[in-house]
Amino acid sequence: MSVDAMSDVPFGFLHPRVARTERLSPSLIRVVLGGEELARVVTGGRDQRFKLFLPQPGQHAPVLPEVLDLDWYGRWRALDPATRGVMRTYTVRDVRQDPAELDIDFALHGDLGPASRWAQRAVPGDRLAILAPLVEDNGGVDFCLPDDADWVLITADETALPAVANILGSLPPGTRVKAWIEVPHPEDRVPLPTKADADVTWLVRGTESADRTTPLLTAVSRTGLPAGTPYAWIAGESACVRALRRHLINDRGFDRKSISFMGYWRQGETEDDLLTAAVTAVKEAKAEAKTEAKEPAEANA
Repeated sequence: MSVDAMSDVPFGFLHPRVARTERLSPSLIRVVLGGEELARVVTGGRDQRFKLFLPQPGQHAPVLPEVLDLDWYGRWRALDPATRGVMRTYTVRDVRQDPAELDIDFALHGDLGPASRWAQRAVPGDRLAILAPLVEDNGGVDFCLPDDADWVLITADETALPAVANILGSLPPGTRVKAWIEVPHPEDRVPLPTKADADVTWLVRGTESADRTTPLLTAVSRTGLPAGTPYAWIAGESACVRALRRHLINDRGFDRKSISFMGYWRQGETEDDLLTAAVTAVKEAKAEAKTEAKEPAEANA
């Protein structure tokens, strides 16, 4: 079954190749993908996410489910973990039509993860696959500025820099923004062109720091915030994101509904660990719901 036959599937499996790479900073590398299929990609902009599939060691291309439907994730999980494509989530940094290309900016972590290793060694012609958006309204964009927001608060680390760059670049002139971005190196403070009235504070933590919560939380908590109705977008390490969200709600009086928050990664765990934990949690919740549904009937038996 092709993706075109499934009108309710807003994504499609595409099979581009690496066109070129560009080192943006000590912690960031851009991999440009090329291929005619990429002309089908339709991004919602801002923090548009997609799935990246990399080949396992010794493979020339990633192994994917043969069928794409609404249960594509279950089909991918059903494949042998030793052979199925390594899946990671990334942000569309840019997409172009002539020629058809898609940019991905990788935050590098040495050899600590398969995506970081792959990006550092990628050369033109390398094969991979992506599950990419084919319609603009695809559910893969979290930044949604309300009409009644007077200003925007942004916090992020280097993993969320591509999304921050897109968001700032998309804001209309005069939009008031307070942003804090944490990076490992001073040279990671890359340009962030915007027409918004943006006050960006860079926090350089150094490469040896294991504390991924205190610097951002301290910087935000010690800063006076603008008056008016805020909208917050928080992304980065999960524990830091949770701490910042609690601070904004409990200490700053933000409405929960005015905060979009995304844990892009969790210190000490891989995305595979997080996916496994999420699947387990869903199964346990379903089992608990079934048990609760049976209890009244059994009590009346």
